[in-house]
Amino acid sequence: QVQLVESGGGLVQAGGSLRLSCVASGSIFSIRHMGWYRQSSGKQRELVATIDTARRKTYADSVRGRFTITGDKAKNTIYLQIDSLKPEDTAVYYCTASTKGYGNLWGQGTQVTVSS
Repeated sequence: QVQLVESGGGLVQAGGSLRLSCVASGSIFSIRHMGWYRQSSGKQRELVATIDTARRKTYADSVRGRFTITGDKAKNTIYLQIDSLKPEDTAVYYCTASTKGYGNLWGQGTQVTVSS
């Protein structure tokens, strides 16, 4: 199995920045790619960004240019740098991993709240 633990959320003013972290443990070798989703109150969970083992990255159009996903293989960690935060970025941010053998796995989520 693979376990994912997110951290780094919090309350921040609009225009500020945050860096979310997601540490993976367990059967790390099974991970094919990882990413971040977010879910705002009353809305469906949406994809934010992904990164694969070759460090290829994808972003949702709504966050491109403000969000940056990176990975540190030595630490089994991915990060999501969020700049120029907007109130509409308020959501629970979930780390996800697509694995071979264990399917798609999720962390518990970390709350990001942006005040105007």
